[in-house]
Amino acid sequence: MKKLSILMVVVFLLTMSYSCSEDFLTKEPPGSTSENVFYDATGIDALLIGTYAMVSGSSLWEISWGASIQNWTYGSAASDDAYKGSEITDQTPANDIEHWVVQSTNNYPADKWQWAFGMGVDRANKTIRVINQTEEAGTITADQASQFRAQARFLRALFYFEARLVFGDYLPILDENVEDPTQVTNVNAEGAVLNFITDDLAYAASTLPASQAQPGRATKYAAMALAARAYLQDLKYSEAEALLDQIIASGEFTLAGDFMDNFNIETNNNEESIFEIQSNVNDINESLNGEMGIGLNWPHGGDIGMCCGFHQPSQNLFNAYKVDENGLPMFDTFNDTDLANDQGVASEDEFVPTDHALDPRVDHTISRRGIPYKDWGINRGANWIRKQADGGPYLPVAKPFFKKSERFSLSTTTGWQTGINANNYRYIRYTHIILWKAECAAYRGDLETARTYVNMIRQRAMDSEPVMGKVLINKLPASVYPWGEGSTDADYMAGGAVDWTQPAANYQIGLYTSFADANEAMEAVQWEQRLELATEGFRFFDLRRWDGLPNKIGGKSMAEILNDFASGDQRVRTSAAGMSGFTFSDADKYMPIPQSQLDQQVGILEQRPEYK
Repeated sequence: MKKLSILMVVVFLLTMSYSCSEDFLTKEPPGSTSENVFYDATGIDALLIGTYAMVSGSSLWEISWGASIQNWTYGSAASDDAYKGSEITDQTPANDIEHWVVQSTNNYPADKWQWAFGMGVDRANKTIRVINQTEEAGTITADQASQFRAQARFLRALFYFEARLVFGDYLPILDENVEDPTQVTNVNAEGAVLNFITDDLAYAASTLPASQAQPGRATKYAAMALAARAYLQDLKYSEAEALLDQIIASGEFTLAGDFMDNFNIETNNNEESIFEIQSNVNDINESLNGEMGIGLNWPHGGDIGMCCGFHQPSQNLFNAYKVDENGLPMFDTFNDTDLANDQGVASEDEFVPTDHALDPRVDHTISRRGIPYKDWGINRGANWIRKQADGGPYLPVAKPFFKKSERFSLSTTTGWQTGINANNYRYIRYTHIILWKAECAAYRGDLETARTYVNMIRQRAMDSEPVMGKVLINKLPASVYPWGEGSTDADYMAGGAVDWTQPAANYQIGLYTSFADANEAMEAVQWEQRLELATEGFRFFDLRRWDGLPNKIGGKSMAEILNDFASGDQRVRTSAAGMSGFTFSDADKYMPIPQSQLDQQVGILEQRPEYK
């Protein structure tokens, strides 16, 4: 069975028309399509596949860092989960996102806007117009048209959902009937954008099948799940829960057996996959069917250096994995004292990792010194970090990375972003459904249901294989690579200066036995979403929506949480690069409308009020 992303895309790309302009409203942007192509089922499917290809940016890698579907900047580096990483002089627009000082001229939000509207929505609308005209001509049946249209509307909703995450409701509503998008305002009635998204998804859910032959195509459950997440952004719990209940009752999905099954290439499209962004490498030059949007976010130093060291987990996130004597999160005290890290400690110098009890998901999420890093070797600390002073002591986030044994077969052999690999991005998976169901139950005070669903995720973490291999050495010069002095790759799980019979750290995890009240249940749900989904681009958006709850986030506002994080940033770095001196306020919850778009539609588009 072939992945959707590698079928017909090359044929489709031959139909593209190109332009150098960044403004999609006046000229055709890179990747835009001409409507006078393929007025039959085969041609429409090619158009659809081209629209799917835009979800991950595909051949448009030159803008994809700011447009990444994984939201590593807006959802992760802008939160307490991660730092921008790398060094302050590289990709400076991302510094401003990390520091909450974004201006309307920042090219990262401009990339996201161009991706969402000039490429995604534009392509979906053109595809729908071709579907409608081809159906009217009698070249395809009504059923074929409905199936094609449902996929296109799902994709349009996805692009709008992503745009709304970043820019809020200041979006032009453009459907296939809009003749001149340059005349459409982005000032809308309350609820209009959400309704536009959920109307598309309701049509898709009522039309699409429960499963598709090709992995990566939208299904009815993908549409329901995305609609549920859209409702959750506005805390519309009853609407979301009704959809979540249908997905759960369908019996179509189960939790994968191991936590890491959601992040390993060999377990792409597994039993809990609802909608995955398909990734493939070495099929075309530069591996443009891989996930280019995180192409900078791979290790950049020492023995395993690639490019470019961005998206490094924060100390605050590491501290969050502390557990108490019952193996439960330490809600109020997790950040009182930092867990041991090797910031400023040379790889050749002695450093002893913490023996504090930790949630076992920590070392699958954060790669830290003195712990085996997949099958690459013992993480050697400072020598494996591009610039510790700017990015902190932890490697770029571990979940999307591949194994050394997969290098060049399942990672790219061309181009300079050599970390690009065949790992899919699980955009919506059954884990999300379970956690969102728990949140809905907590909100309406159903403590037992909330506990049951949270414990499902914790039980899976308990049953999953932890990182194995207790490292027996504390000084890590270059000569110890990969597994100790005189070792080779063959010593993985077998020898070297590692006791492979022991877990790599002191892992403990427990289940909740009860919740005292709805506030405690909601706090447990919020913590579980952070621990399970850490570094996957959710955190900032979750903090923002939870800020609207009566008890907010464990009794704290989003601003309090992020400002506590900023003031506690202990990285040894310049004030210009670190969080010291930067303050988050409610005005920083959304990105500004790009100035390049405002300049092209003077009097039509309006800036968000907090940026005027």
